[in-house]
Amino acid sequence: MSVFTDSELRYLTGGRQLGRIATVGPDGTPHVVPVGWIYNAARDTIDIGGHELERSKKFRDVARTGRAAIVVDDLESTDPWRPRAVEIRGRAEAISVPTPLIRIHPERIISWGLQQGRSARTVER
Repeated sequence: MSVFTDSELRYLTGGRQLGRIATVGPDGTPHVVPVGWIYNAARDTIDIGGHELERSKKFRDVARTGRAAIVVDDLESTDPWRPRAVEIRGRAEAISVPTPLIRIHPERIISWGLQQGRSARTVER
């Protein structure tokens, strides 16, 4: 069973491929950059890839802290204004082989605009 709700899963598997990952540098400064990602159904995680990922600040930050967050969002409509998103915070891995990737294991999920109201919860694993 997934940690994501049905509406979150529909949104995450609906063709969106761009998100924003947040990490924290050694001096405590936040770092947010756009990334490509996929929902890994077998592991119920968010996997992030990219060109020369192992050489990136985000990869080094995750390797050092073991933490990351990602927001996947868009506008369902501009008239009326209807933003929607899923924010996923959690434990993260900087995986080097066979293909470099950052894997986020959800611990806190916040979503809005996917159904009535806003959903926020801590994940029990």
